[in-house]
Amino acid sequence: MSSDFHIEVDAQQKSHEKERICGDVFLSEKFKEENRLIVVLSDGLGHGVKANVLATLTATMAMNFTKEHKDVHTIAEIIMNTLPVDKQRQISYATFSIVDIDYNGQATILEFDNPGAVVLRGQKIYEPEWQSIVLESEKNKGKELKSCTFQFQKEDRIVICSDGVAQSGLGTDKYPFGWGQANFQEFAKRLVANNPSISANKLAQKVVNMAYQNDRYWAKDDTSCCTMYFREPRRLLITTGPPYEKDNDKELARKVKEFEGKKIISGATTGDIIARELDREIEDSFEFEDPDLPPISYMEGVDLVTEGILTLSKVADILNRYDKNYPLKKGPADQIIRMLKDSDEIHFMIGTRINEAHQDPNLPVELEIRRTVVKRIAKSLEEKFLKEVTLQYI
Repeated sequence: MSSDFHIEVDAQQKSHEKERICGDVFLSEKFKEENRLIVVLSDGLGHGVKANVLATLTATMAMNFTKEHKDVHTIAEIIMNTLPVDKQRQISYATFSIVDIDYNGQATILEFDNPGAVVLRGQKIYEPEWQSIVLESEKNKGKELKSCTFQFQKEDRIVICSDGVAQSGLGTDKYPFGWGQANFQEFAKRLVANNPSISANKLAQKVVNMAYQNDRYWAKDDTSCCTMYFREPRRLLITTGPPYEKDNDKELARKVKEFEGKKIISGATTGDIIARELDREIEDSFEFEDPDLPPISYMEGVDLVTEGILTLSKVADILNRYDKNYPLKKGPADQIIRMLKDSDEIHFMIGTRINEAHQDPNLPVELEIRRTVVKRIAKSLEEKFLKEVTLQYI
């Protein structure tokens, strides 16, 4: 992946007021080997379980066909031919927006019946050249989709939403015909103007909250907003374990010192090596924020110093269970999770010297060897959080 920029992706959703299950479906997947990211938002007709099933079918097809590099006409025809049609209203059961991003600098958007994607270049609206795709097949003759391809730049944003956003407020005195595309676009533009570094998460959240407010806090439709933000990557280094050769201690310390970004040292021996080589003090704290783990320590030039294998094992377990409702606390593992979530490129430097303390057969099974734990963390970060992760053994 290119390290010139990071693409931060987030989606916020609110279900129809009477439903627990959202009828909009959001998918995103990063393909490292192709330097590519695909984001899909589909809105199933109606709301609840039925809408969710149709949107899931549509979003999954959209993801798979896009992944296979099918051209936009083919993707459109296959999806439209597969979707059932509402007999009374003669409309397809789901809408969709697909964003296919090549990290080499090109983005392609294909949309059907969702509100138009908004592309922000810095604080201004950028208008890519949209093409109209009119379907020819007998079943879908005359149906129109829109597509565009453009070269993206750092500080660009792509914002896509379901019609729960654009049609919010429908029938109210303020928005008798709904909030509308123009108001949604202006609102997104104003949010970025007021806070030029607003995260993808916050921007999507504020759009959904505004739509909910327009509906007088009674969502009349499933409401989704997804944002892609092209920005400078935030880097994090986690070093754990002493180097295999003691001669490499100096090299390890140099790499930690020169790394540009946030830094975590996980492991008492590792911390002692780096403190010794850089002639720095480690200051222990005695605040036991997590009964399972030793407290954190402090070192000049390092953001967080923790115990090693126990802490990393807990990080791996939390990441595995983590969702947006997970209550992060103040313990060492929770602090690492926060820093991982706030970072885009995470670099692990893993010492390969065996720590005799962990060879005791009486120690609990959870004390997996360092490499295995780090690989579990890396897998979660890549698959669940779309982070870019590198592992270096020393």
